[in-house]
Amino acid sequence: MALHFERSEFDARRDRLMIEMAEKKLDAILLFAQESMYWLTGYDTFGFCFFQCLVVKADGSMVLLTRSADLRQARQTSIIDNIVLWTDRNGANPAVDLRNLLNELDLLGARIGVEYDTHGLTAFNGRRLDEQLQTFGQIADASGIVGRLRLFKSPAEIAKAERAANLSDDALDAALPLIKQGGDEALILAAMQGAVFAGGGDYPANEFIIGSGVDALLCRYKAGRRKLTKNDQLTLEWAGVFNHYHAPMMRTVLTGKVSKRHQELFDAARAALLAVEKVMMPGNSFGDVFDAHARTMEAHGLTKHRLNACGYSVGARFTPSWMDMPMFYQGNPEPIAPNMTLFAHMIIMDSDTETAMTLGRTYLTTESQPKPLSRHDLDLIVQ
Repeated sequence: MALHFERSEFDARRDRLMIEMAEKKLDAILLFAQESMYWLTGYDTFGFCFFQCLVVKADGSMVLLTRSADLRQARQTSIIDNIVLWTDRNGANPAVDLRNLLNELDLLGARIGVEYDTHGLTAFNGRRLDEQLQTFGQIADASGIVGRLRLFKSPAEIAKAERAANLSDDALDAALPLIKQGGDEALILAAMQGAVFAGGGDYPANEFIIGSGVDALLCRYKAGRRKLTKNDQLTLEWAGVFNHYHAPMMRTVLTGKVSKRHQELFDAARAALLAVEKVMMPGNSFGDVFDAHARTMEAHGLTKHRLNACGYSVGARFTPSWMDMPMFYQGNPEPIAPNMTLFAHMIIMDSDTETAMTLGRTYLTTESQPKPLSRHDLDLIVQ
């Protein structure tokens, strides 16, 4: 069995979920987020692009409804004993199969929580689900229950994050010799992803971001590669990944001479990240972290060039994004607490001068100041 944690770890997670369910008076919860299933049972698949559901009852018992293609996947990667299949066929409606399963589990008329806010439940399937459950029992939106439990990392999870951070550093080390005049983005990207794989890591939940020239101002992956020029800018956002745990980093690397504008933006980005570090501790909120970033950007006259968020929680995530909740944005009341793994990114995109600058790394929160998980410093990288 390909489990990445001890059985006692999964038992502790189940017990935490049962406490939450009891507080919310839920007789069962229907989990559709792959992250929730992985965290609770170890179940590891990309089969959530189809309809599947993990039913967890108040007594902690679990049943997985999935397709035949994921039967062995669930058996070999999870602690789930009870697996029920719905059949691919013309006109199939797996929401009916789920309703029948819930009836067999004696949940007719029960209070059932549904994990709606996830890529694992499309709007189409969500509508079919509601059609089947509207007269079945009392349905409540249970989105975010498991997500918030996942926010607080156990010692075993922290070890995974630290291993992922080492792979992030390895990826940057592999890229730097290739970042120079004439350097090929394709080779840089291949070296970075290759370093993660060579270190025993995994695919990331979203593509690495790479862009040079004017494309250095983009915050998302796009198709197409170019070669670097004598005086160029290259924005990279990537993550080391170990057992699906992510530790992102972000840098804008320069080739040749450093322009005055690049230096100004870097000084602001570094000052903002250091300001964020001072606030990323118990007693403050995620909103407070964003405010520290925003105040610094404003002091440097860069408010119109910054983003409206400056980071987020990270952990075990699946396609399409390694971004987790909660995020650093204005007014977010979620408290900072120890044992969170948080990615803070300072992103400045000056479209007026087509100048980019980014700086970001992953932290482990503690009882006081956060611990950076990267071994790299925060100096401006010029090749």
